[in-house]
Amino acid sequence: MGTTLKASEENVVVTAPRLYECMDCGQIQVLPALRPSSRAVCLRCDAVLRHTRRDPLLLPLALNLSALILFGLGATLTLMSVSTAGQQRVAGLVSGPAALEQFGVWEISLVVLVTTVAAPLARVLCMLAVLLGLRLKRPPAELRVIYAWVEHLRPWSMVEIYLLGLFVAYVRLSGMATVDLGPAIFALGGLMVVMVLADYAVDDQAVWEAMEPRNRRLRRALDSNAATPDRPAPNQHRWRIGCETCGLVSRAFPGMRCSRCGFRLHDRKPGSIQRTWAFALAALILYIPANIYPVLTVVRLGAGQPSTILGGVRELMQIDMWPLAALVFFASVAVPVMKLVGLGILLISTQSGTTRRLRDRTVLYRIVDTIGRWSMIDIFMESILVALVQFGQVASVYPGPGAIAFAAVVILTMLAARSFDPRLMWDNARQRAERV
Repeated sequence: MGTTLKASEENVVVTAPRLYECMDCGQIQVLPALRPSSRAVCLRCDAVLRHTRRDPLLLPLALNLSALILFGLGATLTLMSVSTAGQQRVAGLVSGPAALEQFGVWEISLVVLVTTVAAPLARVLCMLAVLLGLRLKRPPAELRVIYAWVEHLRPWSMVEIYLLGLFVAYVRLSGMATVDLGPAIFALGGLMVVMVLADYAVDDQAVWEAMEPRNRRLRRALDSNAATPDRPAPNQHRWRIGCETCGLVSRAFPGMRCSRCGFRLHDRKPGSIQRTWAFALAALILYIPANIYPVLTVVRLGAGQPSTILGGVRELMQIDMWPLAALVFFASVAVPVMKLVGLGILLISTQSGTTRRLRDRTVLYRIVDTIGRWSMIDIFMESILVALVQFGQVASVYPGPGAIAFAAVVILTMLAARSFDPRLMWDNARQRAERV
């Protein structure tokens, strides 16, 4: 395993050597003692195993407090206002979900509400609860469950994507009416920056280590994992299992609970291949109506026609917004196709046990897992348009059935990527090589 040490202090050590399992390739290796601002990468697949910070607890606490304040401002102030023909409408953060629910598309309303309000707020509150709880003399054991939810909420918190959707909506609205930006736009922009900085400043393993039992014998037992080799007996499970929740490698068997976080241990994600195939095939089926049926209908002066995803791209091209049209095309058309093709490659190559280009396929998995959420730009744009453009026969926007199918495609592809276990690629390749 390679390490990149950036600290200037020669004798400062903030971590103890421990075993660590790479969740991208399954390699169990010793994570060496790391100084502040150091990085350890996997020897086999180059995944970043840990990146230590100089202030892993206090700085993230300050940033998350700032994020909570900015979220409060963004949720209560005006995002955007539109005026035309002597009429004016304003929209806030929850106006889009409320308008979508009024038109009967509660499915999209729920998705927008969760990804723009519930998930970001819950994530910030969970981080604050953990970081404030760790400052107590006796941190409650419930902090472990709360912190586990931070990682689960991370992909569903989409403030930065929502801001891009607002920008696309602003461009489309500027050709229909007079548009004014509200102060909530700047609050959400600040929230996005602060949350990115908070994610960068936190050291997940430092937080988990701070929540370890204060019992000295148990702490020594955790640290002694690095001294015992992983020697599986014939036809038996490995002696070592890396916890998918907190990363601790334990002397345990599948089904046992992690001694640090209390969650059940699994050799690999249960039913990974089957669940990934199910989510991917369901997304593939829904991708057809998502592109055939209209996602919205724009009515101007009593006349209008439904518009599909590609129709929206054409409209942006017609008003010479080529960069924005390219962004919407990439996020709403190219990304879902890339994810489905990528998932197909990963699944077929894993089941065949091929040993070719394992590192490249691991990188492909990271890309597939990262880019899928950006397809929500079109859904967020639609929620703003529906909330703001309701001026009767003068100008109105109505949601279409294609939006429901498209939102389902985005969610299903995200679930498929989260269900896939990339370690199976390396396991099956090794088993095939051993048979040969």
